[in-house]
Amino acid sequence: MAGVLKTKPRCFSVSYQNLQTWSVAAQFAVEWRWPDEVIKPLGSILKRRSEAALNTLPPESFVNLLTIRFDGSIEPREPVQIQNVKGKLFCVYPGDVIFSKIDVRNGAIGLAPNDIDSMCATSEFPIYSVETENAHSEYIKLLFRSAVFMKLLNSMISGASGRKRIQPSQLEGVKVPIPPFPIQNKIAEHWKKAQKEIENGLKAQSDLIHELNDYMIKQTRKYKLLRRSKLFSASFSQTPQWDVKAGRAAVFKEANPSFARLGDYTEECAEMVKPWEYPDKLWPIYGVNNKDGVFLSTKQGTARFNAAYKRIEKDWFFHNPTRANVGSLGIVPEVPDDAITSPEYQVWKLTGGFEPEFMDLLLQTQYFLTLVSFNRVGGVKQRMYYANLAEIRLPIVSPDTQKEYIKRKAAIKANLKGAATHLIEVKKQVEKLILGTLSVEDL
Repeated sequence: MAGVLKTKPRCFSVSYQNLQTWSVAAQFAVEWRWPDEVIKPLGSILKRRSEAALNTLPPESFVNLLTIRFDGSIEPREPVQIQNVKGKLFCVYPGDVIFSKIDVRNGAIGLAPNDIDSMCATSEFPIYSVETENAHSEYIKLLFRSAVFMKLLNSMISGASGRKRIQPSQLEGVKVPIPPFPIQNKIAEHWKKAQKEIENGLKAQSDLIHELNDYMIKQTRKYKLLRRSKLFSASFSQTPQWDVKAGRAAVFKEANPSFARLGDYTEECAEMVKPWEYPDKLWPIYGVNNKDGVFLSTKQGTARFNAAYKRIEKDWFFHNPTRANVGSLGIVPEVPDDAITSPEYQVWKLTGGFEPEFMDLLLQTQYFLTLVSFNRVGGVKQRMYYANLAEIRLPIVSPDTQKEYIKRKAAIKANLKGAATHLIEVKKQVEKLILGTLSVEDL
């Protein structure tokens, strides 16, 4: 069934008594495909909570203020004492709905998690308990993430440019489908099942990395001692600089003399590209972090460059020298011929000894990150340049063992890709289920 959103023409008339917000956007309406008795205001299942923190906690208590991200996830900030916060704080409990008046239109609305202690929020973040007898929390989450709900929120914003807000009374008055609990549960379970496929794939990937980590540790003498011990002795002649981490690297090298120097199997890639030599061009710039590895960061026009950038190719590697110890390093995926990255990043490639896909797996192990921490240089802000990376020592891993890990890694990657494709399809189905254009009986 098409036509779920009704958009009024550019030229139209509206009775003043029917207006809630004076703006063109506010004239959007949703044509829900549910029986009238299912469409109810959010206020029918949400109860405003205004419990002042000081009513139950002493001023010196530490509490966690919350960050609500645009994807609806909620994370704690650094704990603060109530007495050090200006203005009132209000208690938030697990399962409560909380939103940002300013950023709810961007998606900053969600349900408080169960694993954060002493949650609080300021008056800019309205809080609601959910009537769980009539509303399934997972269904409410899906409702909040739906495209049509975000469209409704954006039709209600008011205020000056840059400070537009949605008030609690507006959110409470939004009419949405609240079907019988069993239907809500079926919609939530349909989504959860697809998500579980992703979770299983990520767990299999994590298990493989842990297995490789354990394998590398078993090939290594004194690894656990060097990683944890506060007391050890190192040969002065083997220590490139006088600090604890360099001492650990020296002892590691002495304890494992048969290990290969990584620099004997790698080569730095420092070919610089001068974008200004190619006017009117859009350059794909890649970044790296400890969550996604190497990823497309942005596309930038020639006019915006003021320095040369480094060229990258598939199966090369690069890392952020200041964050390599926390995992900001990875393999370059399939990229365009003109792909580049920041001149600050350290770019390198393998010349033998290790297969690229195996090295990609190895870079994600705690074992490798520990060796990175041993080989960094600098004082307050330590770095790992290519020259430092080259001094890392690694056990030689047989080609057959590498191939086995690569084979398993490829199978997990294929399963994750299939699960991701399925999740996209399920997301479309959930949108239709919420709109009422698809029935749970048709799943």
